[in-house]
Amino acid sequence: MDTIAGHVSGARPGQKIVIYARSGPWWVQPWPERPLIPIQADSTWSTETHLGHEYAALLVDPSYRPPPTMDVAPASGGSVALVKIVKGVGSLPPLPTKPLRFCGYDWKVQTNSQTRGGLNNPYDADNAWTDASGALHLRITKKAEKWTCAHMILTRSLGYGTYTFVVRDTSHLEPVVILSMHTYDRWGGDQHFREMNIEIGRWGNAATKDNAQYSIQPFYVPGNIEKFAEPSGTLTHTLLWGPGRASFKTVRGSSVRALGAVVHEHLFTSGVPTPGQELLELMLYIVASERYPLQKDAEVVIEKFEYFP
Repeated sequence: MDTIAGHVSGARPGQKIVIYARSGPWWVQPWPERPLIPIQADSTWSTETHLGHEYAALLVDPSYRPPPTMDVAPASGGSVALVKIVKGVGSLPPLPTKPLRFCGYDWKVQTNSQTRGGLNNPYDADNAWTDASGALHLRITKKAEKWTCAHMILTRSLGYGTYTFVVRDTSHLEPVVILSMHTYDRWGGDQHFREMNIEIGRWGNAATKDNAQYSIQPFYVPGNIEKFAEPSGTLTHTLLWGPGRASFKTVRGSSVRALGAVVHEHLFTSGVPTPGQELLELMLYIVASERYPLQKDAEVVIEKFEYFP
């Protein structure tokens, strides 16, 4: 973190400053619970901020309630009187990662923390590895009294094509554990970060029968999430991504050609992104749940990943 400061001319009584920093999405600074920054008597303001590639300073009315994140740059209008955007100086240091080879592709295993599912999930490089057969293991385990999760990112973008994942039985997962296999473009805010998801888990709801879903972003648009109940045992999940369409399918068994009995399938034809700088990500993480907190370590095995242009 660092300090960001500035000067305001012509502000009205009661107006405040709100700061956003762009690192992927635009994130309100310094924290969502205290985003309104007072303007001092000499018309200056300052605050701590997480580092980003760009920064936006908003002059806002007292009634403004800034969202925690934005996909695109903030703009003036309504309770936002003025917006000033500046680029950061220098470059951000690369996050520490561990290289991993899986199914003929190079991946980077993450070691930083990231907010997902309502929790700040710490990722540990020891929670992702391949065994003698080449299968990938992702694990959640406790270190220093904190749960640590697994997150790995492909090193190159693949674009349109067929993405296939063979996943061993996940019926043992607790309600708060989520396995996510998705694309994500940190620079693609104009296309909702090109995120398309195959996700396995119950999102903290132990009573639901639906334990898997396909989705495209934004998730809050009706029709952008397709939930279903997947059975126990090894399953093969496929995403076929092409112009204007994202076709998902899950079949029984281990078949990179998706030839087993169909469990569920769904086609999205609205809001499907075009290729950009998206990367494939694999995550095993925890969602927030006061009723069903995680009780024990979790592990999933992805036997195989294949991509066909």
